Amino acid sequence: MSSSSPKMAASDGSDREGSEYSSEEKGLFEYCGSVYHLGVNSIGHEYCHLRFLLLRGRYVKMYKRDPHENPGIKPIRKGVIGHTLMVEELGRRRIDQKDFYVLRFYNRLDDTKKGEIACATAGEARKWIEAFDQAKQQAEYELSRGGCTTRKLSLENELNFEGHRPRVRRYAHGLRKLIRIGKGPENLLHQSSDLGDFRSERYFEGDAGDAIEAHEWKCIRTFNGIRIFEDVADSKSGKSVLVKAVGVVDASVDTVFEVFLSLDRHRRYEWDILTSDLELVDSVNGHCDVVYGTYEPNLLARWKSKRDFVFSRQWFRGQDGAYTILQIPTVHRKRPPKSGYRRTEINPSTWEMRGLNLSSASNAKRCQITQILEVPPTSSGCFLWKKNQRSDFEKTVPYALLCQVAGLKEYFGANPTLRFDSPTTVVHSKVSSSSGASGEFEDEEVNDQFYDAIAADPSSDDEDSDDDIEVAKDGKLKLKNVSWAIARLALKRSSVTVTNKELDDHIPPISIDASQYHGSMSQGKDVTDTNCWSFPGGQGFMIRGKTYLQDNSKIAGGDPLLKLLAVDWFKAENCIEKVALHPKCLVQSDAGKKLPFILVINLEVPAKPNYSLVLYYGADRPIRKESLLGRFVDGSDIFRNARLKLIPSIVEGYWMVKRAVGTRACLLGKAVTCRYLRQDNFLEIDVDIGSSSVAKSIIGLVLGYITSIVVDLAILLEAKKEDELPEYILGTVQLNRVTPDSAVPFEV
Repeated sequence: MSSSSPKMAASDGSDREGSEYSSEEKGLFEYCGSVYHLGVNSIGHEYCHLRFLLLRGRYVKMYKRDPHENPGIKPIRKGVIGHTLMVEELGRRRIDQKDFYVLRFYNRLDDTKKGEIACATAGEARKWIEAFDQAKQQAEYELSRGGCTTRKLSLENELNFEGHRPRVRRYAHGLRKLIRIGKGPENLLHQSSDLGDFRSERYFEGDAGDAIEAHEWKCIRTFNGIRIFEDVADSKSGKSVLVKAVGVVDASVDTVFEVFLSLDRHRRYEWDILTSDLELVDSVNGHCDVVYGTYEPNLLARWKSKRDFVFSRQWFRGQDGAYTILQIPTVHRKRPPKSGYRRTEINPSTWEMRGLNLSSASNAKRCQITQILEVPPTSSGCFLWKKNQRSDFEKTVPYALLCQVAGLKEYFGANPTLRFDSPTTVVHSKVSSSSGASGEFEDEEVNDQFYDAIAADPSSDDEDSDDDIEVAKDGKLKLKNVSWAIARLALKRSSVTVTNKELDDHIPPISIDASQYHGSMSQGKDVTDTNCWSFPGGQGFMIRGKTYLQDNSKIAGGDPLLKLLAVDWFKAENCIEKVALHPKCLVQSDAGKKLPFILVINLEVPAKPNYSLVLYYGADRPIRKESLLGRFVDGSDIFRNARLKLIPSIVEGYWMVKRAVGTRACLLGKAVTCRYLRQDNFLEIDVDIGSSSVAKSIIGLVLGYITSIVVDLAILLEAKKEDELPEYILGTVQLNRVTPDSAVPFEV
């Protein structure tokens, strides 16, 4: 957009776009901006079209040009967002020699209804994700109100894709064959999206997580505003030394992420003293690539030969907006050893970029960068580090890598224009209170879904002949962005006790005999056992305390509410669902049927073959209907997706796997597709990890080290109201060095 100042629609009805909306919508946010519409048309040609997307409430329009600058222009696509919308971040994609950030939209109940758009920057992609999440919350709220008004889609209408234009159905069929997008038009504009920065309700909490880690970082040096730490908890083990550099950069986390990933030589020459000569070797997927680099010996006086290296970069964006980047030495057939160069391995490292919470009145952006580096015990760098020969260490590769944080800090300090996000605009609609527009809408029901607006075939010549979209009168309630924001201003090392408000204390508890319940994975007897599970308790996890809504403080979890009965470890060619209905399942046993309630968590792990880790938790008393757990068990999928939370923690294992998994709570319903089965005395939750490319990449990394790691998991429900605090843990499990080959074939 050409202007970064807020844009207001005319209140006298002269603005044609705004006049379509009723007075009930006054004050609603409108998200709009330039995006790239990707896809394949009905004759199999790939396309990449610059379009202008406008999102108001839960209604979306797509234009060829900005309607605010071209009054009277009609939308070429239009649709409505339902509560089954899923937005998946596919990562970076190379289109026409430029890097774009691709978002995939699909219906979680019908994966054939899907489409893709691409954004110029990672920041724009993040903002669009949050904007569509806001619209989805509006749809969920309207659905929860019930009623039969024509301005709200019922569940049946939302899933009814019949009656659409044939060309839409042909295109949806063709998308099933889409693998990747090729080059788009020769001259794609690089515009920024006019998206409001509505992160005022999000808090970023530095380097803290939701599980207690064993690292003990000690600051051993500072230079150029950068702190250097050593992990002293494991410094005497004789193994690799872990060091990290931490600095604060005056720029947004999205901007820093893009600068770091850029392979532009001239830009990297300004901040990177070692790995500035990089070139792309292979793009594995939107979240992983392989690069090749060289450096000259004059940088490190102790070396006399030229060096080259190959490493892979894998990155993820967390639900809190933070980025994690893994850099691992690798080999690639396209880059064999080069004559005149000595092949070396760059130290394995991770980068974590997290936005810092500033006052809402400040327009400045700041983020914290943390680089963790492994110095192997066989390297001279490790020897010099342990001998405290700091001056000699400064001539090593690990030191040159640690200096990258300082280089980024100084680079942004010297380029103040990079410190700010793309210009953003929030458009407020002000319209007359006449009933003409709203009455016209109420005479016709909206049946087009957002997937049709985004997935329509653009090859037809009648794109500009579409009628203007009729827009519903949304409710006056202004929803907050109730996303996955988590915060920590103070940690209280106290334990929370689960009260009786979740279970019916009027009924005496039954005795649960663990020997009556068996799964395919055995329970460990001591810490030396492998390929087993155990019960770790909840003290190692941090959860929301009683005063969380006032001070964002968290406390250590206490004993879980539910008892872990057994664990199954299955494998099959296809995804395993509805495990509780299997006649040989624990739930269907005589002992299982006697329990008041069983919670079944089925973690579907994508691989070849597919695996399922099934956790069974039992309650010794019935659940109170009016409690948070009662509303979750018997509530809607919308409510469940907004509350179900998982906290992971790698207790033992390779440090890079720990950083990739992290220790932050994740709202499962926001990250992946969850399916719920409520019958009799149980609730089964099938968690499709493969429905998210990011989650699939992380689990793929974990599977590579699964036989050598110990992982703790905590299941809980997110508390959002005062009377729901403090949080409590539903159940936990510890998985000790699981062997994939030990998985039992699932009998259909």
